[in-house]
Amino acid sequence: MSKRDYYEVLGVAKGASADEIKKSYRKIALQYHPDRNPGDASAEEKFKEAAEAYDVLSNPDKRAQYDRFGHAGMGGGRSGGGPGGMNMEDIFSNFGDVFGDDLFGSFFGGGRQGGGGRRQGTRGANLRVKLKMSYAEIAHGANKKIKVKKYVPCDTCSGSGAKDKGSVQTCNTCGGSGQVRRVSQTFLGQMQTVTTCPTCNGEGTQITAKCGNCKGEGRVYGEETLSLDIPAGVVDGMQLSMSGRGNAGERGGAPGDLLILIEEEKHEHLRRVELDVVYQLHISFPDAVLGTQVEVPTIDGKAKIKIPAGTQSGKIFRLKGKGFPAFQSYEKGDQLIEVNIWSPQTLSNDEKDMIERLKNSPNFQPGPDAKSMKEDRSFFDKIKDAFS
Repeated sequence: MSKRDYYEVLGVAKGASADEIKKSYRKIALQYHPDRNPGDASAEEKFKEAAEAYDVLSNPDKRAQYDRFGHAGMGGGRSGGGPGGMNMEDIFSNFGDVFGDDLFGSFFGGGRQGGGGRRQGTRGANLRVKLKMSYAEIAHGANKKIKVKKYVPCDTCSGSGAKDKGSVQTCNTCGGSGQVRRVSQTFLGQMQTVTTCPTCNGEGTQITAKCGNCKGEGRVYGEETLSLDIPAGVVDGMQLSMSGRGNAGERGGAPGDLLILIEEEKHEHLRRVELDVVYQLHISFPDAVLGTQVEVPTIDGKAKIKIPAGTQSGKIFRLKGKGFPAFQSYEKGDQLIEVNIWSPQTLSNDEKDMIERLKNSPNFQPGPDAKSMKEDRSFFDKIKDAFS
C-alpha cells in the first residue's frame, strides 16, 4: 500500500507555515492518541502516520527534500511505522513538546504526560554529509565507505556520563519519574498539571560523579567509518536520510539521523538529461558518406554502433536502456548519440581539387533528406534546452 501525501495526512496546504503544521499535528495526535483509543489498532496507525508526516514537514531540510522528490527522497534507511522506524515511546519522547507540558495531565491524568514521562538523555543532532557519485555508481547503486567526524558514545562509561554505576542516583525532586505533578483549584474544579522535572530535565536520575573521559556527556567527539548503501537512480541534489546514524545523544539519548546529499560527478564524455545520457559523436565527411562502424562511450564502458552510408549531421541514434534507472522504479532511460560531421580546417591543393570536382555533382546537392535532418536537429535542440 502506497503512503499518503504528508500534507494530506496533516490536512494542510503545501504552503502551510510551521505553526499551522504544528497546530494540525497536535490536533490529529490528540484525536488518535493511544490513551484516548485503547486497543484501537487503526487509531494507533493514524497516530504513527501523523508523527511520520510531522517529522518531515516540521524540519525545513526534510520538507524541502520531500517537496522536490516526494516519498522517494525520504528513502535510505526508513522503515517501520513511525518516523525513521521509531516506536511509540520514541514518538512521545521526540514530539511530546508539541502537546504542551500540562495538556496530557489535564486530559488523561497520568500515563504519557508531557511527552512520555521519563526520558533518557538528549537526542543527538543530525549529521549532514555530501557524497560524490559517478555515472556508473548512480546507474547501478553503490556501497560507499566514508569517514566522518561526529559525536560517538563514550567507551569509558558506555554512554551513561557517570563515573561508575554507583555515581547515578534517583532524582530527589521527581522520585525517578522524570515529572512533577501539581494540583490547582480552578472554577471548574481541581486541575492536575504535569511538567518535566526541572532538576533532572526529565531523565529521572542525577549523576553524582561525572565520567572523567566525557565530562558527564556520555559521548566524545571522534571519527567513525560509515558504510552507506546508496540505491540506484539517485539524482544530483537528492538528500537521503538514514535513521540513527548521526551524532550520538547525550547520556544515552537517541542518536540523530544522517542526511546524505548526493553530488553527481561530471562524466568526461557524457551528459545527463533526466534519465537519458547524451553523447556528441564527431565523424569525418567520408565516413558519413560511405558509412562506418564506430565505438562510443557509455555509462558501463563502450559500445559499437553502425553509421549507415549517407548519414546526415544532426542524426540521432538511440541505445535503448543504456541510460539511468528511475529512483525506486523500473523505468530506465536511453543513450542518445548525435552525429556531427567534422569539416577539416586546412586542405592540400590536391584535396581542394577533389572537393571542387565533387562540388557540382548532382549527388552532392541537398535533397529531400535535408528535411529529415532538420527534424532531427529540432528534436535534439529540445534535449539541449535542459542544459541551458
